[in-house]
Amino acid sequence: MKGYVYSPQGVCSKKIYFKLDDEKRIHELVFEGGCNGNLKAIGRLTEGKSASEIADILRGNQCGGRGTSCADQLSKALEKALADMENG
Repeated sequence: MKGYVYSPQGVCSKKIYFKLDDEKRIHELVFEGGCNGNLKAIGRLTEGKSASEIADILRGNQCGGRGTSCADQLSKALEKALADMENG
């Protein structure tokens, strides 16, 4: 299992921490900052789920007219991690 740290842009959260296993499933997802209850719920809902499936579901979700959201930023983090896994 490999750990990742992502610095989101344009949202309240400051960091996104998660791990992906060899089957590209999400584990131990935690947001630093942001809406605590909602972001804890995202972590619980995504545990053990396919990173690509979750990225597809969350991509484009917006918060408060910002053009992005913590969920959308998570999709970007997951896509980057998946690309890194593919590139070795």
